[in-house]
Amino acid sequence: MASHDFIRQLEGYGLTTIEVHYYMPDHPSLLQLFAFQQYDVAPRFPRLERFLDHWRRDIEAALHSIRIAHRHLIGPQEYRAVNGIITIN
Repeated sequence: MASHDFIRQLEGYGLTTIEVHYYMPDHPSLLQLFAFQQYDVAPRFPRLERFLDHWRRDIEAALHSIRIAHRHLIGPQEYRAVNGIITIN
């Protein structure tokens, strides 16, 4: 049986790396970083949106910025037409 991650890739998910820069209330001059990876669908990023909703609702840290890198791991392969057949004995 195929892994859950492989099935997601076939459904159009790609690997997303997220960096969340934030400030904690007790250290407002210190910019901190939280980084993680998950499978998500670009350009809407529904899983990231759910995470950010959770962050805004349940975490006291103030968001500064978010960096996103996304890559589809499974996609169409390159195709090159060949004009002849070479036989080697």
